Amino acid sequence: MSSNFNTATSAGAASTGTTSTGLIDKFGRRVDYIRLSVTDRCDFRCVYCMTEEMTFLPRDQVLSLEEIYQVAQAFTELGVNKIRLTGGEPLVRSNVMSLINRLGKLDGLKELLLTTNGAQLEKYAEPLRAAGVNRINISLDSLDAERFRRISRVGKLENVLAGIEAARQQNFERIRLNAVIMKGYNDDEVLPLTEFALERDVDIAFIEEMPLGSASDHDRESTVCNNDWVREVISSRYELLPSTTTTAGPSRYFKIPGRESRIGFISPVSHNFCSDCNRVRVTVEGRLLLCLGNEHSMDLRAILREQKGDMEALKQAIVKAMDLKPERHHFYEKDYIQPIRLMNMTGG
Repeated sequence: MSSNFNTATSAGAASTGTTSTGLIDKFGRRVDYIRLSVTDRCDFRCVYCMTEEMTFLPRDQVLSLEEIYQVAQAFTELGVNKIRLTGGEPLVRSNVMSLINRLGKLDGLKELLLTTNGAQLEKYAEPLRAAGVNRINISLDSLDAERFRRISRVGKLENVLAGIEAARQQNFERIRLNAVIMKGYNDDEVLPLTEFALERDVDIAFIEEMPLGSASDHDRESTVCNNDWVREVISSRYELLPSTTTTAGPSRYFKIPGRESRIGFISPVSHNFCSDCNRVRVTVEGRLLLCLGNEHSMDLRAILREQKGDMEALKQAIVKAMDLKPERHHFYEKDYIQPIRLMNMTGG
């Protein structure tokens, strides 16, 4: 990877494009948040995200750091004010801090966010905060070292725990743990993970496993845990009160009286939240993905490389792509063909 920094619209649908309020899709939803992947590579091989033997993109198919910055700049000029950096694992990208430092200075950007597996945070927590990263999400699927290794295939729990502590010392506006609960893997750890977050005054979100790509060691339909059940488990010990807090993403938060932590649920399978979707994704190969659960997309890499430096052409393509954003996803619906791309290729 370079480290140098040099579907038809429905009848009668609302017109789309840029307005004084930003990017609007044909269903009237405003897009003000992008999830921007900086790499498809990762130092883990989590069972819900990757297969055990992965083939990664050739380097010439991956956007350079400069190209990623240009995409981010175009979106912010179109009214997007929240950027989340994803992967793969964003912190394994060579020279990634040079990109993050520049992103933190973009005009109009209110929030610069990061999702990470946490293994590199002992090294990067301080420079990330200094660069302007506001909030950080850290994956933590188990508190048992052997089980953690089974889920991540190669990860070391002690490195992630050390990374969480390093992040807690840096005064991020919020830190959130992400836990994908899967039957037969970690469904008995809902309460221990909740307690871990409460003891450290950090948030936690429980995420339903999504059918993106073919998992190499389990049948997703047999392992997916409904978040209604997860919430019932937590409610057996703690009083959960609905929170009015909203964030850039789809998490629905609850509060426990007397606690600082928020308990979130991301439930794309059991509770469709597409009606207020404000997000698009850009994969590291430059594919503007309009929906996590569909293949509607536009190739921004071709524009970046064929029309070098033409910011207007790039912005026009982004505006045009809003017509491609579908109304909803269709996870686990029997008559719908699910996307074949894995989560590391989607941008986590």
